[in-house]
Amino acid sequence: MDNNVKDNEILTIKQVAEYLQLSEMTTYKLVQEGKIPAFKIGRSWRVQKNDLQQLIEKLKKGERL
Repeated sequence: MDNNVKDNEILTIKQVAEYLQLSEMTTYKLVQEGKIPAFKIGRSWRVQKNDLQQLIEKLKKGERL
């Protein structure tokens, strides 16, 4: 993935899976369950990188998905 990623960049499920080192299926499931903040554009899910970073910070503090 690009190292010039901006915080407000919009990521696809595939990009989120790569970023979190999860399978695409697991990532898709977490998004559908609302555990990863995401939104839909048409039929495709998108995640804002800033939201993902906030989620990671919460997980680091011991919060659960």
